[in-house]
Amino acid sequence: MKRAFAAALALVALTTACTRTEAAVPSYTPPSLHLNAPYPAGEVQQQAGPIVDGKVPQVRRIAVDRPLVFLTIDDGAVPDPDAPRLIRESGTHPVLFLNEIYVRGHEDYFKQVLAAGATLGDHTVNHPDLKGKSLAYQQEEICEDADDLQRALGVRPVLFRPPFGNWDDNTLKAAANCGMRASVLWTASVNDGRVDFQEGKRLQPGDIVLMHFRKTFTEDFAAFVDQSTRDGLTPVPLPDFLG
Repeated sequence: MKRAFAAALALVALTTACTRTEAAVPSYTPPSLHLNAPYPAGEVQQQAGPIVDGKVPQVRRIAVDRPLVFLTIDDGAVPDPDAPRLIRESGTHPVLFLNEIYVRGHEDYFKQVLAAGATLGDHTVNHPDLKGKSLAYQQEEICEDADDLQRALGVRPVLFRPPFGNWDDNTLKAAANCGMRASVLWTASVNDGRVDFQEGKRLQPGDIVLMHFRKTFTEDFAAFVDQSTRDGLTPVPLPDFLG
């Protein structure tokens, strides 16, 4: 298994180094991930916590009694052309926490990614560090991102992720005022083709994993799929567990 996956990554690297005309090198194809019993994607399994004192709940990990993991992909800075295919063929159902500044001019691309099985999330318009900023400033960043994404992509996000994972009480209040249901952090991240863990040396059931739209998208995606497979976990839609 490890040798096969290493070979797949080697082919990815070779494809990147060569020109597009060298079509003899196949692209990475992720395995299709399935539970023993079919997972009812799109059906609510759990609800997020309630809005208390005008603040959305902060979510870092999902309490689950099944071997499930959740993928999220941030910003949209580098629109990798293989992303729709990889998401569709793997069945990972990620949440895309997008910034409007990166969606602008790439609306058709992100519509394709959403159609492949992703869900839209809010990540502010300009990706600022929100912590310590006024309620009005934070609300403008979050609300305008939701409004702009709805106009551009036809869907209004209801899940929010603070840039850099930095937040304060105003962040949670602004998110609630903008119609968000939860603020979502993460427990593991993928960087330069490897999975980095906040705790332990493997993915755990209920982990929320952070990726980005970077030049290493294919390698990062392959690392996530391989790690999930080796740890016996199946990626499923995060919105199903946040109502």
